Amino acid sequence: MNPTAIYRVAGSIAIVLLLAIPFASSELGGVGPLVLSSYFMHLAITAFFYAILASSWSLLAGYAGQFSFGHMAFMAIGGYTSGLIGKFFRFTTAPSELCTDIPLLGNWWLVILNIRRVGTIDESCLDMARAETLPAGTLIVFPPVWASIAMGLVMGATFGLLVGWLVLRLRSTYLALFTIGFSEILRASISAEIPITEGQSGLELVPLFPGGLLGFTSTSKIPPYYAMLLLFLLAMALMTWLAGSRFGLFIRAIREDEEAAAALGVNIVRYKVLVFVITSTLAAAAGALQGHYIGIITPNTLIILQMSLVIAMAVIGGLENIYAASVGAIVITFALELLRTSINIGPLHVDMTLWRLVFFGLLLMLTLRFQRNGLLFPILERISRGGVAEETVSIREESEEDWEEEVEVDQLEDSPSDSGEESAG
Repeated sequence: MNPTAIYRVAGSIAIVLLLAIPFASSELGGVGPLVLSSYFMHLAITAFFYAILASSWSLLAGYAGQFSFGHMAFMAIGGYTSGLIGKFFRFTTAPSELCTDIPLLGNWWLVILNIRRVGTIDESCLDMARAETLPAGTLIVFPPVWASIAMGLVMGATFGLLVGWLVLRLRSTYLALFTIGFSEILRASISAEIPITEGQSGLELVPLFPGGLLGFTSTSKIPPYYAMLLLFLLAMALMTWLAGSRFGLFIRAIREDEEAAAALGVNIVRYKVLVFVITSTLAAAAGALQGHYIGIITPNTLIILQMSLVIAMAVIGGLENIYAASVGAIVITFALELLRTSINIGPLHVDMTLWRLVFFGLLLMLTLRFQRNGLLFPILERISRGGVAEETVSIREESEEDWEEEVEVDQLEDSPSDSGEESAG
């Protein structure tokens, strides 16, 4: 079986298992040892979130060679954009006259709420308009959650285009420093603009499914599970197609030797910007969806520790393989949570809530020193190339046998016959 077929079979089995997991949850009546708690479902949603970030960062750094520390910044851009739309935007059937009113189609208006003063509990301009200027029966509609998430994607792509264009000529250390600076500037701006973003208190977002879905309540884990799983599968499908296309070939060529790729006709500018835009959009989508699931987003998501965690997941899984990076993110997310349980070794009590990070850092150091292709990527490579190796050996043996037969035939044809030797004598 060739590697492509192996990946397809393994991927199909994995998708079926992931789709079936909620049926073993306590919400759907999982029984016996197969029952899965809401806590497990929450971990699964978080694992998919990190898998999207790690695999998209793998496409950016492992395939394209652009080592960026700004991936979590694009994630935050998606989450904050979606949250700010839900906080300040409303649709009404009449102008408020106290807020910023923008006419739309028909009798509908887009109302942008005014920014409240810090430290006050003043009513919003729309609340005052209800009592003073809005006619009775005026409809006030919140923006749909999915439209807010879509705008988060747009903003993520926009900032990805801007940053990608700015870092065109930067490589390695300079690129890393630039993206660290961008992330820190964004974190400081979010923390400082308290009237808009609520600062360190965090910006609240409406639930992913405010009214529930298909009989599930708004607090159920199953609809968000399938939503994040769908985003994860779509992201993996997109990146798989890109990695196997001319796009993937060109960005790998740019990673290996930018000058040689340009000499062969690869548009360096186009593909470096494109890969930045694509990965930024995926990060923004994950951030927007996760923000609505959690219900709040804070500037702490932009600290360097969070970005280091995503990088470590991709490195331990396999930096140059999006599947290994995503599996590494899922395994590490569950491992870090399961290792929170303290252990007793005789009279010694080990608080794993602290030591688990030490072990995780040690694992990362050992991986970088002895297994630079990650821990999972060599396993996937061995499995996928096992049949190829056997096929190559058999082909080589057949070719050697054919070559030996050809040599024997040539020798027989070149050797003189007995009758010819006698006549020559």
